[in-house]
Parts: sequence; structure tokens; C-alpha cells
Amino acid sequence: MTGSMYASIAGLKAHMQKLSVIGNNVANVNTTAYKKHRTVFRDSLYNMYSTGSNGSQVVGGKNPSQLGYGSLVANIDLDMSTSSYNPGNPMDCAIVGDGFFLVGNKDVADVIDPTNPESFKSLTLTRSGDFKFGADGYLTDGPGNPVYGFLVTGTDTDGKPIVSDQLVAIRIPKMEKTIVDKDTGKPVEDQDSDDIWEDDDHTKLKSDYEFSYTIHYPVDKATDTNAGGGTGGGTTDEPTYQKIEDYWPVDKDGHKLPGDVNPLAYATLDSIEIDAKTGAITGNCKETEERITIGYLAIGNVTNPNGVSHAGNNYYTAGAGAGDLRVTMLGGVQKELGLTHVNGSIRHLYADAPADGGNNNGQDAEAVELPQLAELTSAGSTELLTGFLEAPNVDLATEISELITTQRGYQANTRIITVTDSMLEELVNMKR
Repeated sequence: MTGSMYASIAGLKAHMQKLSVIGNNVANVNTTAYKKHRTVFRDSLYNMYSTGSNGSQVVGGKNPSQLGYGSLVANIDLDMSTSSYNPGNPMDCAIVGDGFFLVGNKDVADVIDPTNPESFKSLTLTRSGDFKFGADGYLTDGPGNPVYGFLVTGTDTDGKPIVSDQLVAIRIPKMEKTIVDKDTGKPVEDQDSDDIWEDDDHTKLKSDYEFSYTIHYPVDKATDTNAGGGTGGGTTDEPTYQKIEDYWPVDKDGHKLPGDVNPLAYATLDSIEIDAKTGAITGNCKETEERITIGYLAIGNVTNPNGVSHAGNNYYTAGAGAGDLRVTMLGGVQKELGLTHVNGSIRHLYADAPADGGNNNGQDAEAVELPQLAELTSAGSTELLTGFLEAPNVDLATEISELITTQRGYQANTRIITVTDSMLEELVNMKR
């Protein structure tokens, strides 16, 4: 067969692949935060008929003669540019600028190692901010994956939130429900006693008692669980970390309070808002009638946003080609909150060993150097648009135009094959 047949077959394959890309773009013309793809063709192999020459004092030079063998798909590029925004629910968020929301299952927090920024890539990236609080108290996206950020672990004397630097799944704090004496305000020790209940069903209190509610924020427990304790003592063992844990109220004997009195439920919030500049999540606590801050959203920034890999369901991974993944906060709020490094509170775990060469476990060991922890920086000019979802950046008019030119290119390649076949037929029929 002639080279034209091979070249046209290569052209057919390339145009069919481009048609698949266009079809995927058109199929996602209404998909939230979808980012379109672009097909880039390159010419294929060449056969050298004759080489070129630069000429001499007697004869002139000549150009090389080459015969090409079609085209191929060189790249299918991802276009991460933003288009527009569609109105949504009050808790919906759209990122204005570069960056991604960080999501993952609840166990990913145990994988994150502040001394190894590559561990951040265990989290999944998304631009879809269809957030809600689930029945388990966790902030999740549409498919139900917990959203990661930095939790509030209490308030200072001025009522300002104290924020942990541990990167964990965001969740609502627990609410402790107890019974107190109205006159003294002191908790009643025997909360199951019939003396304080008006009825046998334990649904109505007597006039001398009332319910009292106390918010218990998660406890920041960024401590080494296998390093022997003490201060200034190092260990050659690989540290393990206790992540932020929920506070579970207990009685004086260390037992959990009765379920009918203290259901150990998450606080009930309404009027939940996400601040567009800082990513702070706040809400009104119905039990205590106060407005509390739950936590702050984390934003992931990669070196090359167009280099992320699709994982389906509007998710991306920071694989090869994306570069480093940095964990950032909106509006430079990390400086205001005094946060310098991701999980920086565990830095003391790497303190140098004692001068005698031993450690707290009574074993000889060399001093452990303080490693470089992942810095917590600002997301720059990136902000949130709350109450909106990011629209896809697919331009239907452009895709239809590309569809037409792709169809014509495919037809032209089939015509080359037909003409080549006709010429071969004439050659075979010459003997007749």
C-alpha cells in the first residue's frame, strides 16, 4: 500500500481521539466546576527521500526531501481557567483565583506528615464547593467526602477563637448537656434520679432544675505517643502523632454521662456562613445562643494547576506534572491566628537528644536534628464567592466549531483512503 493510506489512517485515529475529547467537553457543558480539555496535534514520522546540502563554490545547496506519515495526538491539555459562577445554596463556595479545596476520608489526617510535604498529596483536590454538614457533624462536599482545614479548639479570654495548626477534617464541636440546680447553678451529680424529674419518662424537669449546655471543642493532642515523655528529649524512633480528638464528657468516675441526659451530640447550628476572605466557618449555636467559629478552610495550591490529573467526580490528584502541593489559608489569616507551619505544634517532638547521648527511653541515640516543616502560607489574592458554584469553562459555540472542523478533517482522510484505493484498483486492472 502507498504512504498516503498509512498517513490517512493515522489521521483518522487522531481525529477520532479529538472527537472523544470534544464529546466529553460537550457532555460536561453543565457540570459544576468542570475544566475543559484541548487536543493538540503533531505531525508524525517522516521518511527521508534525500538529504539536504549547504552547497559549495561550484553548485548550490538543496533542501532535504521528506515524506510524512500522518498526524498524532501530542497532548490533551487541561484548561484550569475560570469562566463564570452560578447562584447556589448559602453554604456553596466558589474559588475566585487559583487553588483547590482539600477533601479526603477521615483517616487521611493520620497520613499527613509535616516533615514530608509529599504526604499532602494523599488529599484529593476539587473546585466544587457544594458543602454541607452531615449527620456525623463533618463538613462534606456533594459526594460526602470530608473537607479539610484547621479546627477551632477553644476561645481565649477575649472570646477570640484558638485555632489548631493540625490539618484535619472540619467538624462541629460537641455539646455537653447537664442538669443544674437553679439556685446554686451547680450540676446535679445523680442525673438519673427521679427526684429531679417531673414525670416517669424523664422528659420534664422539676421547677428547681434546668438544663445547662456547654460547648466542648476538639482537643489539640499533637503529641508523640512513643517518645518516652519529658522535655528536650529526642528519640530515634519514628514519631507517631495523636491528631485532634473529640471531647467526650464524662462523670467524676470517668464514665460517659447517661445517654438520655447527655446524648453526646454535635452542637446544633443555624445561619452557618463561610467568610469569603478568610474561609472562617461560623454559625449560631441554638443551645447556648452564641455565635461560634468552627474552623477555617484550607486551600491547596500546586505549582502547575494545568498539570493535575483527573480522578473523576470533579476530583483531581496532584500527581506527576503538577509539582508541589502547598497548604495555604485565605487572606493571609494564618498570620493573624499565629499559625506558621502545617502541624507545626509537633516540632518539639524532634528536639535534640540529651548531651549524654541518651534519650528518655534510656537508650543510647544520636541527636535528632530538627527537620524543616511544611510552611503554612497565604493563598495570595484567591478569595471565595459564597452562595455560588463555579460554572464549567466549556464554550459550547467553540466546541461545536471544533466538532465541524474535526468532522471535515475525518471526512477528508477517508476520501484520501478512497482515492488511494481507486488508484490501486486502476493499477491492478492495467493487465486487463
